Amino acid sequence: MKSNQSKGNTDPVAPVTPSRGRLRPLGLDEVRITGGFWARRREVNTTATIEHCRDWMERVGWTGNFRAPVAARRGREFADSDVYKLLEAMSWAGTGSDPITEAIATAQEPDGYLNTNFGRPGQQPRYSDLEWGHELYCYGHLIQAGVAQARASGEGELTKIARRAADHVCALFDAKGNQGVCGHPVIETALVELARLTGEQRYLDQAALFVDRRGQGTLEDGEFGRAYYQDDMPVRKATVLRGHAVRALYLASGAVDVAVETGDEDLLAAVVRQWETAVARRTYLTGGMGSHHRDESFGDDFVLPPDRAYSETCAAVASVMLSWRLLLATGEPRFADLAERTLFNVVAASPAEDGRSFFYSNTLHRRRRGFVPAADVQVPRAESSLRAPWFAVSCCPPNVARTLALLPGYLATTDDHGIQLHQYADAEISTGGIALRIRTDYPTDGRVTVTVDRTPAHPWTLSLRVPAWAEGATAWLAGPDGDRRAVTPGTAEVTRVFRPGDETVLELPVLPRWLGPDPRVDAIRGTAAVQRGPLVYCAESVDLPDDRDVDAVRVDPSAPPEGRADGSVVVAGELGAQADEAWPYRPFEAPQTAGAGTGIVLVPYHSWANRGPSTMRVWLPAVDSAPTVDSAP
Repeated sequence: MKSNQSKGNTDPVAPVTPSRGRLRPLGLDEVRITGGFWARRREVNTTATIEHCRDWMERVGWTGNFRAPVAARRGREFADSDVYKLLEAMSWAGTGSDPITEAIATAQEPDGYLNTNFGRPGQQPRYSDLEWGHELYCYGHLIQAGVAQARASGEGELTKIARRAADHVCALFDAKGNQGVCGHPVIETALVELARLTGEQRYLDQAALFVDRRGQGTLEDGEFGRAYYQDDMPVRKATVLRGHAVRALYLASGAVDVAVETGDEDLLAAVVRQWETAVARRTYLTGGMGSHHRDESFGDDFVLPPDRAYSETCAAVASVMLSWRLLLATGEPRFADLAERTLFNVVAASPAEDGRSFFYSNTLHRRRRGFVPAADVQVPRAESSLRAPWFAVSCCPPNVARTLALLPGYLATTDDHGIQLHQYADAEISTGGIALRIRTDYPTDGRVTVTVDRTPAHPWTLSLRVPAWAEGATAWLAGPDGDRRAVTPGTAEVTRVFRPGDETVLELPVLPRWLGPDPRVDAIRGTAAVQRGPLVYCAESVDLPDDRDVDAVRVDPSAPPEGRADGSVVVAGELGAQADEAWPYRPFEAPQTAGAGTGIVLVPYHSWANRGPSTMRVWLPAVDSAPTVDSAP
């Protein structure tokens, strides 16, 4: 890899800047979100969430670990990484430097080693617990924060700290050194991005070594097995994402980065294969991944119980990271489709409307109303009945913060032919002699208007993603000449010599529709769910009469759902009462014909639990799937 130093800071202000691939990302300096759904979320993120995370990290002592003596260290072994994610969010959001950087610099050892949990008197030796110690994982988030600082505002102290740490890793874990890997991947993708920033080949080489070492049985076979940290088989041989969901998705992201920079088509194909299988067999309707609470991992194929969905917020962030990298590498819109689903239904669901409490896990069925956690109490468990202000393991809040801060970098790309729009929001784009204005109320409304404000005099192509969820309905594309044509899921294109003022309009069918599950997903057989555009809907008890819970709901999928102007959906159904019996099993009877029902109000899944304690359900039993009770055991 050639040195990048002479060309100055010409890379996009973006988290991922591959040197090759089908598409090139546009940066935060080229794409600005100006209104709508994501602008509101990002405003709350900047004005509330980032400060909230910083205050809590001070309160629980995680930032203080860099200043405190060993005996006073607080938090889990990976607490350093959450401080680094916060600093990355601050860099992308442009909220200024933080005094914690000075403390981090002071805590770094002369050889570049940096960790508040290992290596000092009274602590375990360095790298004595690669399975669970998270030292390299912490470096990964440190390096990502350093890269963010360099790209957003120029190289500063945090970037220098990150480079010293990366140099330390390369010196110790190179081909002739320590042959281990970290129990929690993320160092891989961070090193590749540092290589892209600096042009230093050794960072890419080290990332490739870590990817190829994975799956060689390097790590101890612990409580959850080697598959938990993807050390059971080489990346190139795996056929599905497995084990701890966040670890699996971070590793896959790093493998894509290595594959793209080295031109390794076999490695890229292996990750695409894993993504395809996981999406087809191990992903929730919301885009969430991971169905096991005990080990935060993927379950077996089609094991997707809604009430036991772990669907960690960090896994959603990692899934978006992976989908974005695969989109850049291949140009295939299916990767943007999953990113959209995951952003709207998991990432957006985690923070409360005020940005000061969060879901760690994202269930699809809440059976108990729970309680509102105290605003000044750290919740000890990852699972909370309602959003909590902070957790003993709070990886998710700063992960959401950095994702929302860098979100404009996920909207659009460019190539030699023109500009591609992948996610829709009110936005302004300016790059390479082209300036565009995008106006839309998406996802509430499916109309997306793109106006050309500046353009070169030669032909170029404007590409717009038509989401996969539009299949079976009609999407329309109206070009600047007034021609209006039907378009199908994939990519819709307009190629011409554009003039300032030209408008291209994409009309997407965001009407609500019923969805049914694959019959192999045993846990939701006989149920139905509603999706409107990219938004998954749910029933919430606060919308039911007589203080009823959602488990009383039976819906009638034979009646089309009705969308309302406030964004809610009304479906036909019943609020039945199931009689208690001495024995819960009975002879099977033929399904009954659905009778006259009542209107059941559904709301976007991302908005649930903002109106106080409630029960909630995404997959709703159908009226004709409930057998009649008429027998004893």
